[in-house]
Amino acid sequence: MTSNAEADLITRCRRGEAQAWDELFDQHYPAAGRFVFQLASDFTREDVEEICQETFLSVIKSIDSFASKSQFQTWLFRIAANKARDYRERQRAAKRGGGQTPISLQAEDPQNGLTIDPPSHAPGPDATMMSAERMVLLRESLDQLGEPCREIIELRYFGDLSYEEISNVLQLNVKTVSSRLSKCLDRLEDITRSVFSREKTTPYSV
Repeated sequence: MTSNAEADLITRCRRGEAQAWDELFDQHYPAAGRFVFQLASDFTREDVEEICQETFLSVIKSIDSFASKSQFQTWLFRIAANKARDYRERQRAAKRGGGQTPISLQAEDPQNGLTIDPPSHAPGPDATMMSAERMVLLRESLDQLGEPCREIIELRYFGDLSYEEISNVLQLNVKTVSSRLSKCLDRLEDITRSVFSREKTTPYSV
């Protein structure tokens, strides 16, 4: 979709046109699902669906605050990342520990027919760390990393945003984005050395 077409679509959404909202959801829901899916390997399909629903509900409520100078998907991913983080915190508060639930990537929701449809390759700081059996450990490493490093790495590698798009989301200049990302990746490397070393002595399955 061109920038002009997207701007027109958002204008129609702001006017309350139901068809425009349907078009917006059809255009961006799959990408939001893939983005949320990659934020945490322990999210089930149902978790991702709920997070996406919360995300788009927030979009409906705050569409007037969207600044058209940035891309809509960039804004959407920022909301989705926040909703996913809130959802994960609610899960942890509700129950500590517990088993991992397998994710069926092929299953369709009988109500809307949507699938998560993750990409065939998972981008990340190190492709070998992104294999399925190590995803949980990478998530743990990112959690230990904390903000703002976790946010900028998630936007760059899980959201696949460009430096320019990240600069718009975080209100930073591009040089600052590049410098911060480099420093954050160095910190993440130090943390992952410790976290991933447990693989040698502790079996882990997802």
